[in-house]
Amino acid sequence: MPATTAIPDTRTLLAVAVEAVGGAERTGQVEMAEAVERSIRTGEHLAVQAGTGTGKSLAYLVPALRHAVAEESTVVISTATIALQRQLVDRDLPRLAKALKKELGREPRFAILKGRRNYLCLHRLHTGAPDEPEEAGLFDPFAVSRMGREVKRLHEWSSDTETGDRDELVPGVSDQAWRQVSVTARECLGVAKCPIGTDCFAERARGEAGRADVVVTNHAMLAVDALEGYQVLPDHDVVVIDEAHDLVDRITSVATEELSGSLVSTAARRCGRLIDQGVADRLAEAADGLAMVLEDVPAGRLDALPQAVAGALKATRDATHACITSLGPERKEDVEGAASRKLALTLLDDVHDCAVRILEAFDDDHDVVWVSGDHGDRTASLRVAPLGVGGLLRERLFGKRTTVLTSATLTLGGTFDTLARQWGLPASSPAVKAPGTATDKEPPSDPGAPRWTGLDVGSPFSHGTSGILYVARHLPPPGRDGLQPAYVAEIEGLVNAAGGRALGLFSSMRAAKSAAEALRDRLEFPVLCQGDDSTGQLVKRFAEDPRTCLFGTLSLWQGVDVPGPSLQLVVMDRIPFPRPDDPLASARQKAVESRGGNGFLTVAATHAALLLAQGAGRLLRSMSDKGVVAVLDPRLATARYGGFLRASLPPFWTTYDPEVVRAALERLDAANAPEVSRGRRRA
Repeated sequence: MPATTAIPDTRTLLAVAVEAVGGAERTGQVEMAEAVERSIRTGEHLAVQAGTGTGKSLAYLVPALRHAVAEESTVVISTATIALQRQLVDRDLPRLAKALKKELGREPRFAILKGRRNYLCLHRLHTGAPDEPEEAGLFDPFAVSRMGREVKRLHEWSSDTETGDRDELVPGVSDQAWRQVSVTARECLGVAKCPIGTDCFAERARGEAGRADVVVTNHAMLAVDALEGYQVLPDHDVVVIDEAHDLVDRITSVATEELSGSLVSTAARRCGRLIDQGVADRLAEAADGLAMVLEDVPAGRLDALPQAVAGALKATRDATHACITSLGPERKEDVEGAASRKLALTLLDDVHDCAVRILEAFDDDHDVVWVSGDHGDRTASLRVAPLGVGGLLRERLFGKRTTVLTSATLTLGGTFDTLARQWGLPASSPAVKAPGTATDKEPPSDPGAPRWTGLDVGSPFSHGTSGILYVARHLPPPGRDGLQPAYVAEIEGLVNAAGGRALGLFSSMRAAKSAAEALRDRLEFPVLCQGDDSTGQLVKRFAEDPRTCLFGTLSLWQGVDVPGPSLQLVVMDRIPFPRPDDPLASARQKAVESRGGNGFLTVAATHAALLLAQGAGRLLRSMSDKGVVAVLDPRLATARYGGFLRASLPPFWTTYDPEVVRAALERLDAANAPEVSRGRRRA
């Protein structure tokens, strides 16, 4: 039953929380917390853009905890990255739980819940993996011996760990080794049938989540819970999606399936000892046929299914169905036999359903099919993904519970509508922000559509006086043959002016490595490159030495949170449009154009705007930070779509003059020189 004692309002609780963590009240944080509380109370969905420094985690955690305790219900918090999950569970929630205990009447409970594959399976650990080793390992003695050593270490770790959580194993092990000691949700025997079910790490985590007021999970688990037809999260009436800019890609990834000859071969081996050999051999032959056919199909999107591929898929479908039939209904048998049967049946179902899905994809407009892998490579596979996930989200997420979506980057081109359409929410109106205030929009008027509000609470940072957006309008457009010499020279001049302190975010790993190799001979500063070490170690070294540069791909931004003088220059070599031959992006663009829309702006430019905004967001991480975001691609200034992209970036002061920006970087370097010297003496 709901709490009977009066609980203070959200603003009062937020003030208590802020004081407890030693912070200061921020207008945007208060505004966001009250909006989240209002959304929970009314059931109206909410999208909140909260810039870096707003303190958005407190702004949603406080009303979430208040609601969960007052109503004795559960709130789910979903994130895209492990780093944010750890921040919430290891830092934010423990401090909040203690700070708000008196006001809430009890100390709120919280838990983290991941997919079953992330937890050690004690049954599989002790009975051994009933399936054969991965095909790649059969011909690589070193790989087999390495995996043996890793599995032995996992056995030793199993006696020490209290959670069985893979993320707590340091150093980690290979995916191949972990698969020997873990199972998916569908491969699991279930707590009632498993002889070690009462000690199961995954079940223990689920039990803790079921008793928690707030459950922290990831977008993939949220997707499985919403899309797969079986419940993996505790019953909840509110979900907060942080890092919501990444939601569509994570949901798409969960809804993507893959089929290859090697996967079908594995399915044949798994069931080979459980059914008539002739039936299993038929599936093995279908696997060889599929692999052979895919050798002759170029990589890329399939607008029509080649006859040979269709034949191989039908053979796979029929042979898999025969194996499933031969396994028959579940029988009362020993546990080891039940485990082997469950593993075999799970993979057979996956292969069968994927083959059917690909065969049916060309009769409707819901899925995109493509061949991945190099031409002639036996690892080539068929992949199938949804053309869009908005309909699924609208029906199975927004239609069932109150949802709050938040990120530092949600308004692209000055409006929430760009991402809202991808989420399956109806369009509303542009997010025009009045000076000194945030825009709180009225929800759409369509009575049959999910009701939602968009709110931009801004940022405490003064972007116009703390940051410069420099667009190198004088450079030639980027070419297709790697990084041009003019671009390397431009980076050299900027890094020299900044005295190092540079994060280079490149459109490809090839470009990042090319720039690093060229500039290591021309700069007096250390140049680190993604791939030289783990991302965490590279970022640590980058943060510790202000004169260091760190180069990598645009994906690197997720691991970079470096306030202070170590990062005062962010360089992006080009507008990060998806590759023209990207199967999913090109299919989505084509679908928009077939409806009379602007496919390039809706898909490619939106993709680029999101990555540009996220990359630019690496610059200002604290109130005292200053610096430059340099985009070397002149199309940001000259192309018609440039205005849309620039409207998606923080409101930095903009210049196209290289002399102006180099002079600004030199002044920043000079101002920070004493700090750098002190830092070196301390080191």
